[in-house]
Amino acid sequence: MASAKEINDDAVVRKAPLFSALDDASAASLRASMTPVKVSKGNTLFKEGDAGDRLYVVVDGKLKLGTSSVDGRENLLSILGPGEMFGELSLFDPGPRTATATAVTDARLLALAHDQVIGWVTEHPQVSLQLLGRLAQRLRRTNEVLADLVFSDVPGRVAKAIMDLGTRFGVQKDDGLHVNHDLTQEELAQLVGASRETVNKALADFAGRGWVRLEPRAVVVIDVERLSKRGK
Repeated sequence: MASAKEINDDAVVRKAPLFSALDDASAASLRASMTPVKVSKGNTLFKEGDAGDRLYVVVDGKLKLGTSSVDGRENLLSILGPGEMFGELSLFDPGPRTATATAVTDARLLALAHDQVIGWVTEHPQVSLQLLGRLAQRLRRTNEVLADLVFSDVPGRVAKAIMDLGTRFGVQKDDGLHVNHDLTQEELAQLVGASRETVNKALADFAGRGWVRLEPRAVVVIDVERLSKRGK
C-alpha cells in the first residue's frame, strides 16, 4: 500500500505537462522509467553551456534557473517548484543548456532522457501538445518579462514578482498570504532585473504602507489587492 508521501508525490508529478495528458496507467509507467535525482541546497544540477540530454520534473523543493554575463553579473530567469518541468527545450532544439539550474532548497527531481521522451511523444501524441503548450507559456512569459523591463518601474516589478511567487508558493493564513520564496535579497533583485538596494527600498516602502510584512527569505502579503494593483 502506498504511503501518504508517495501519494502526495504522485499528485505533484501528475501536474507536470509531461504527465497531465496521460491516463493513470501510462503515467505510472512513465514515472517508473524516470530516474530519481536529489540536489542539496546551493548545489548546481547543470550549468549554462552543458550538454542538454534530459528533462526534469520537480517533485519537492525549489530550483532557480539563471544566466551569467561575461562580467559576472547574474540574472534569474525563473524559480521552479513542485509539479514544474524544465530542460525540455533541447528536446525540440538540441544544443547546450541555455541556463544554470541551482537548488534554492534541498530538492527531489525526476529525470528522463530525451531519447525516452521521443518514444513517449510518438506513442502518446497528446503529450506533444502539452509540451508545445509549455513552450508557448515560456515564450509568453519571456515577452511579459521584456515588456516589464521596458515599461514597468522597479517597485512594480517587485510587486508583480511577489504576487507571482505567492500564487505558486503562497499559503493563505489568518494574518495574510505567506510567501516563502526562499530567496536571498540579491536573488530577488536578480529575478526582477534591478539592484539589491533598489529592491530593498521598494520592499521597505510596501512594508511602510502596511501592504506586506518582511521576514527572512519570505514575505507576508497583508493587502493583496493593493500589491496586485501596484504590480500591474
